[in-house]
Amino acid sequence: MTASARLAELGIELPAVAKPLASYVPAVRTGNLVYTSGQLPTRAGKLAQAGKVGAAVTPKEGKELARICTLNALAAVDALVGIDSVIQVVKVVGFVASAAGFTGQPGVVNGASDLLAEVFGGSHARSAVGVSELPLDSPVEVELVVEVG
Repeated sequence: MTASARLAELGIELPAVAKPLASYVPAVRTGNLVYTSGQLPTRAGKLAQAGKVGAAVTPKEGKELARICTLNALAAVDALVGIDSVIQVVKVVGFVASAAGFTGQPGVVNGASDLLAEVFGGSHARSAVGVSELPLDSPVEVELVVEVG
């Protein structure tokens, strides 16, 4: 089954590609790899939620925000090479703006990994990193590396 067919089966429509906040592009291809820039949890150009995970943002909300970030990253891949050209997800990097003492970053970034497993199956390498601040006071940021054919 193609990725676009699987997305349709799941009732998921990819959003429009998020406009860059600075001097970069949403995704770039080199050889058979596509790297996305870090994607925030935006919907229609607006941050879905702000704040630190473990304070104003619950871990459950953070997980959903990571899913939104990942949909934005997939939209960037789709715009560059077409979502159906993805052979596999190679790596996910998730950054979680964390309140002091919050150590649940892996669970938050599962929002990205779980979505990717639903769409593509398989597994990928991953980093889940706690940080003090993200752009626009975003709770989460996700970037992807995918192999394409």
